[in-house]
Amino acid sequence: MFKSWLLRATTAAVLAFMPLAAHASDQPKQGGDIIVTYKDDITTLDPAIGYDWVNWSMIKSLFSRLMDYEPGTAKLVPSLAESFTVSPDGQTYTFKLRTGVKFSNGREVVASDVKYSIERAVNPKTQGPGAGFFGAIKGYDDMSAGKADNLPGIEAPDASTVVFHLSRSDATFLHVLAINFASVVPKEAVEAANGDFGKKPVGSGTFVLKDWTIGQKLVFERNKDYFAKDVPHVDSFTVEVGQEPLVALLRLQKGEVDIVGDGIPPAKFLEIKNSADGANMIVDGEQLHTGYITLNTRMKPFDNLKVREAVNMAVNKDRITRILNGRATPANQVLPPLMPGYDKSFQGFAYDVKKAKALLAEAGYADGFSTVLYSTNTDPQPRIAQSIQQDLAAVGIKAEVRALAQANVISAGGTEGEAPMIWSGGMAWIADFPDPSNFYGPILGCSGAVPGGWNWSWYCNKALDERAVAADSMSDPAKVVDRQAAWGKIFTDIMADAPWVPVINERRVVAKSPRMGGSGSIYVDPTRVINYDAIFVKQ
Repeated sequence: MFKSWLLRATTAAVLAFMPLAAHASDQPKQGGDIIVTYKDDITTLDPAIGYDWVNWSMIKSLFSRLMDYEPGTAKLVPSLAESFTVSPDGQTYTFKLRTGVKFSNGREVVASDVKYSIERAVNPKTQGPGAGFFGAIKGYDDMSAGKADNLPGIEAPDASTVVFHLSRSDATFLHVLAINFASVVPKEAVEAANGDFGKKPVGSGTFVLKDWTIGQKLVFERNKDYFAKDVPHVDSFTVEVGQEPLVALLRLQKGEVDIVGDGIPPAKFLEIKNSADGANMIVDGEQLHTGYITLNTRMKPFDNLKVREAVNMAVNKDRITRILNGRATPANQVLPPLMPGYDKSFQGFAYDVKKAKALLAEAGYADGFSTVLYSTNTDPQPRIAQSIQQDLAAVGIKAEVRALAQANVISAGGTEGEAPMIWSGGMAWIADFPDPSNFYGPILGCSGAVPGGWNWSWYCNKALDERAVAADSMSDPAKVVDRQAAWGKIFTDIMADAPWVPVINERRVVAKSPRMGGSGSIYVDPTRVINYDAIFVKQ
């Protein structure tokens, strides 16, 4: 009952944000090589560390996990697991592994690999941003604090059985076992890489990394030994980096590129939409997304609540949606509108320059102050950052915009005391799975406010952390409405502390070659961004 309820609830949630389908009736074909472009290079392919929307898709395809999702949806299905059972109290999960699954180094995947991989993700020495997802497993607190080197809550009684013992029920646990941080890796390959596993990945996924020329390209080839028949469909995909989106779009129109990974620049959107091939090139879909500005609560003057409130009131969100050609709507809270728990009645902070100036004066900054606003350097993010800069200047705040490569912005955000403000565009939060908890732990919970983490506000409210744990412990299907209400209240209470400026909820728009087949949902996949396992080339 517990399992089937989760599957039904997830399916219902995802139906609300399915994209407009493109050629949904196409039948997958085998074969073909495709080219994907991105402006920035990939930082890592280590599943315990990588956590941006570019490498997320690639990591998904290099590695396998106990659970996964049906392509283009957030419907949970067993993957490395052949079957599983859940105890009546929701605190013991027993998985039976598929037999014969092999890593790309030729060794068979066994239960102890699952235990090792999750313990590695939790180990603070790994400095991965996903440790907090596993907080319900017995022994998590001691291991995450560096007091233990293993999780007694994970057992591998034999080569094909993994048992998880939780310290509390967790309504999201099956989803947790489907995210990248739960990817299974071989210990010997991690150790042989000597700290460079992110450049030398070994997994059991649909693709293997054949070549990586830093600053130029990554080549992924089909894993011929993958355990599922006829998956993936393409023989290879090459990711070319250093490609400006406008140049990549022109190359796509010439037939030289198959997917423009950074999407369609707003300045070219209407032109492409109205072109002869526009209907076959554009995939436009809703996503569980919020774009925001982080305010570092541990750096002056953003340690002052009135300053944070003033910044919230200073930003003209309508102008930012116009920069995006209307492909977004203004946001007033952390959760996106399609996420369970979203509070339709919540008003948030209204755009009010006069009130913002008054709050700054009350905080002791009547003459304003100087600060730094970080942004990625891919269009349109620098233009949006400049718009925010103008808004801040109107209330007396002088913000220097630092537009950098995505990896550098992520590094600054994860380094305490380095980034006062970050515009998250290009890295904004897209749900790993359709549950409100995913918008808390990694980006607003105490577990994310660590070196290398994604809580770039460095906001930690232990009382809210306790309420978050209580909400996720409501695994009884009869309490699903209560659980959503509990999460909704957590997020509106967060806004009382104003660690963020929620700015927009953006649609995802992808440009693909007309020769690419499959439904639109696999190009804006809710759990993969681009589903390299499911896309195919028309023959």
